Amino acid sequence: MSGAKDGRVFFTNTERSLMEEDVIELSSVGVDIGSSTSDLLFSTIVLERLDARYVVADRIVRYQSNILITPYRGDSDSEIDANKLGAFIEQEYKTAKIDPDEIDTGALILTGVAVRRQNARAIGELFADQAGKFVSVSAGDDLETLMAAHGSGALALSIRNQGKIMNIDVGGGTTKIAICDQGEISKMTAVEAGARLVAFDGAGKIIRIEPTARFYLDQLNIEAEIGTLLMDEQRNQLADAIAEKIISAIRGDDLGEFLRLPALGKVSELTHMVFSGGVSEYFYGQEANTFGDLGAELGQALRRQIDEIETSVIEPIQGIRATVVGASQYTVQVSGSTIYLDPTDILPLKNIPVLSPEFDLSGEDIVCADVSSAIQDSLVRFNLQEGDQPVALAFQWEGSASFKRLQDLCQGIIAGLEGVLKKAHPLILVIDGDVGGLLGIHCRHEENLANPVVSIDGIQLKEFDFIDIGEVLRSTGAVPVVIKSLLFPDQVR
Repeated sequence: MSGAKDGRVFFTNTERSLMEEDVIELSSVGVDIGSSTSDLLFSTIVLERLDARYVVADRIVRYQSNILITPYRGDSDSEIDANKLGAFIEQEYKTAKIDPDEIDTGALILTGVAVRRQNARAIGELFADQAGKFVSVSAGDDLETLMAAHGSGALALSIRNQGKIMNIDVGGGTTKIAICDQGEISKMTAVEAGARLVAFDGAGKIIRIEPTARFYLDQLNIEAEIGTLLMDEQRNQLADAIAEKIISAIRGDDLGEFLRLPALGKVSELTHMVFSGGVSEYFYGQEANTFGDLGAELGQALRRQIDEIETSVIEPIQGIRATVVGASQYTVQVSGSTIYLDPTDILPLKNIPVLSPEFDLSGEDIVCADVSSAIQDSLVRFNLQEGDQPVALAFQWEGSASFKRLQDLCQGIIAGLEGVLKKAHPLILVIDGDVGGLLGIHCRHEENLANPVVSIDGIQLKEFDFIDIGEVLRSTGAVPVVIKSLLFPDQVR
């Protein structure tokens, strides 16, 4: 159902044709469930039609939820209490005065222990009634680091400042570090160092000790068990030790088993540093309350130690909410005209994550191994390497469509997506060019690929996009494609 106000159409029916309207308003929610904290962000997205597609004209934050310390079941360190989490989400909807049925689109982001299968299933059930509206992302270390750099605004700042910016996202269990260079992430790492490696009750007694915390405690000769009351001096010592590890990672040191991603190595010509994540609120002096962890102490320790590094520190666009996705509907209803479908009843497909690997098609020769490697790297970056769900491979076509070039590209694609295709998912190609039909035919008949094939073109996609591909339009032979891009807080007003 829709209504009009000030010339805008309020969109509340995802099944109707969007092309009837010039301006559309979408109600969206971003939900971020992490190891340490969880929160929601409600927003209104205003879309205006531009030729055959819709683009975002305005983004308005309607409500930012309270920050919830992610609840766990009993003494478990890994099983999230879905009932308490569900009660929090329900209450925040009520506080925002938003009915779940009003939501047109949304994004559910799971990080840390929330990604684990049992947790992901339980959390997914909380949104079962809205499953068709939501895109869901399970973020491993690579993807979480990417999202933090996007969400803090560091990536955008690297474009505005024409410089190289390091984003340091300090969370509960890990710190994610990304080098943002003129809108691109050139390096990234993640180190096991965070504010919630040790958790405390209201009286200051330890209620949880993560395995990594044992190293720091032993290093400081601090005897601590569940129920131990740490003195202020001990808490500060522990925070200093954790901060030192983060500073070492910032300097590019190889920290061995403490690193969850490869070390940064030497980083030259760094212009600014930006801190995000929960600890950044203390680092920048924007939070005075404590939440049963070392957040305050770690933020202050980092502030003291970072002064030894000459690079200037600037504030992020978003701090603790850096990985919260504010909206998901970005560009809507774009059609491709040159397509290959086999079988024809494979459509529709919904909420397919997009991979946009970097491989070079500008030369006369296409290197099959390079294509395969780039695809596999992209799968890992987006935590999709297990092949548990279908993915759409997006790229820009360049050069001639000779048999040899098509063959090398198709063989590279099939090899790169081997894990996905082995689980009988369809091969989905979305090309910015006019070779969709040729590539689909080649994969089926020359490479003898047995999987369903969907190959369409004339569409531009990028990282953090999800797509719905509708059934073939009889009038044109094309397919409608709905593109849903994750909008980070730096993109939301």
